[in-house]
Amino acid sequence: MRLGRRLAREQRRLAAILAADVVGYSKLAGSDESGTLALLQKLRSDVIEPAIAMNSGRLFKVMGDGFLIEFASAVQAVNCARSIQQENSSGRLLLRIGIHVGDVVVDGDDLMGDGVNIAARIEGIADAGGIAISRQVRDQVRDKLDVELVDKGEVELKNIVRPVRIFTIGGAKKTVEAEALALPEKPSIAVLPFQNMSGDPEQEYFADGMVEEITSALTRFRWLFVIARSSTSTFKGRTVDVKQVSRELGVRYLLEGSVRKAANRVRIAAQLIDATRGAHLWADRFEGSLENIFELQDQVASAVVGAIDPKLLAAEMARSEARNSSRASARSPSLSARAPCSCSRRARKLCRRACASEAGAQKAEMAGSEKTMAAAIRRTIKPGPSPDLRLPERRPRPQPGLPGSSGERVKGPRRARTPGECRSGY
Repeated sequence: MRLGRRLAREQRRLAAILAADVVGYSKLAGSDESGTLALLQKLRSDVIEPAIAMNSGRLFKVMGDGFLIEFASAVQAVNCARSIQQENSSGRLLLRIGIHVGDVVVDGDDLMGDGVNIAARIEGIADAGGIAISRQVRDQVRDKLDVELVDKGEVELKNIVRPVRIFTIGGAKKTVEAEALALPEKPSIAVLPFQNMSGDPEQEYFADGMVEEITSALTRFRWLFVIARSSTSTFKGRTVDVKQVSRELGVRYLLEGSVRKAANRVRIAAQLIDATRGAHLWADRFEGSLENIFELQDQVASAVVGAIDPKLLAAEMARSEARNSSRASARSPSLSARAPCSCSRRARKLCRRACASEAGAQKAEMAGSEKTMAAAIRRTIKPGPSPDLRLPERRPRPQPGLPGSSGERVKGPRRARTPGECRSGY
C-alpha cells in the first residue's frame, strides 16, 4: 500500500536534457583558480543563459563547471547547443555538450532518472567544442534542422544497461547537386506554379487552376514534351533559378506567371523563358472578371497557349539553324542532293519523301553532312539520263546536189518538223 501511494505521487514527463561541461576545468582551476572562476561566470552570464532564454529552456542544476538544462523540444535543445558553441568558439573555456530525449522524474525543481543520466554520459564522450546526441534526438531533428549528423554507431556508456547509438553534429548539411536530366528529343516545357501577388489566400486556388488548365492545353500538342503539374508543384512558394529548374526537370522551356486581384477583376501575367540560356522569349498579361471563374480560366489558358505555340516553333527553328554546319538539318542534305547530280525520277521522289518525313529528317541529320546524303542517293539510284533534260540535237542527212553531199557534214540549227513530216525530213 505504501509503495502504491509513493508511485501515485511520483511525477514523470518526457523532456530533452542538455548536459554541458567545461573541458579540462580542474587543470585550469589548479593553475589560475580566480581567473578560471571569473571566465566561468562570464561564460554563464554572457553565453549560456542568453541561449537558454532564447530557446525557452530551464537551467535546473549547476554542478561546479557543469550544467543541466531542460527543454520541451529536441529542436530547441539542439539550437541552444549550437548557439552556445558558436558564441564560445573563440573562448578560453571549451565546452562538451550531450543531448538526450527521455523519461525523467520530477523532484521539485530538480529532474532525475535515465533521461538525465544518459545525457550526462553522452556529454562525457563528446569532443571538445562539439555536440553529441542520442538516436532519439537525431530522429526528432534530422528533417527540421540544417545540420550534418555523423553516425558514430552504438557506444557502451558507463552504468547504462544498453548501448546507445550516438551521433555528432557538424556544420551545415552538405548539399549534393542533383544530376542534370538529359533533355528529351522533342521540345520540352514545364509550367511553374503561378505566384499569388494579391495577398488573398483564395487566389491560390485560382492560380493553381490556371496552371492546371495551361498544362492540360499544352499536352494536346504532340510535338511538345510537357512536364506534369505534380512535378512542378514542388517549386511553389520558392524563388528558383530557371537554369537549376531546367536541370532538375530536364526541360528547355519554362512558363511562369503571377495573379493579381483588384475588386472583382483579376490580372494574369505570364512569360515564356528559354531556361537553358535564361532568355525571355515572350511575355504578356490578361485581364478578366471573376464572375465566371471557369470561363475566365479557359479563355486565359487558350490565349496563353495560342500565343506561346508560334514562339516555341520560332525558337526551335532558330536553334536548329544555329547548329554547327556539320550537323545541319535533314532538309539541307535532301535539297543539296537534287541539284549537283543527274538524278532520275525515282531519286527526286526519294528526296521529296525525305523532306516531308519528320523521321527521315532526323535520320538524315544524324547521318552526317550533305555529301553523305548525296552519295547515298547515288549508290541507290542507277545513273541515267534525266527525263527533264533536253535530247541532243539531230542533224539532217546529206542530200545529193547540196553542199556536203560527198559526206561533208553541215552544221546548222535544228529545224522543227511539221506534224505530217516523217523522220527522214521528206
